Formats: sequence, C-alpha cells, structure tokens
Amino acid sequence: MDIKAKIEELVEKIQNDKDLQAKFKSDPISAVEQLLGVDLPNDTIEKIVDGIKAKIAIDDIGDALGKLGGLFGKKK
Repeated sequence: MDIKAKIEELVEKIQNDKDLQAKFKSDPISAVEQLLGVDLPNDTIEKIVDGIKAKIAIDDIGDALGKLGGLFGKKK
C-alpha cells in the first residue's frame, strides 16, 4: 500500500464531504477506519491521521495564500 497516495485519497474524500469532515474533527481515528474499511492498531491509524491533518493544513495554507495574492494584484 502506498501510504502517501492513500493519504491523498482520504484527504480528498474528507474535504469533499461535510459530514465526514465533522466526524474527522470529532473522532479522526474512527473516521479513517471507516474510510479504509479496516480496523488497524491505533498507533498505525494515528500516523495516517497525522498525515491527513498535515496535508489538510498545507492545502488550507495554499488556499489562504492564493486568496491573499488577489489582494495585492499582479506586479508588472
């Protein structure tokens, strides 16, 4: 299993589903287990959860920076 690809897949699913976002925020381990369809040891799931949180944070920062760019206009 390619963990990085799986994290990307899970991030996309979470970001596109408001109910899943809420579940991930309240109980990330359960949400990831539900998405994976398997019950893994918590320490393994926690690593995946950390990867998902990091990817979502990076995506959020990128979105915020993109919005800020519009405030300053383009330089010639």
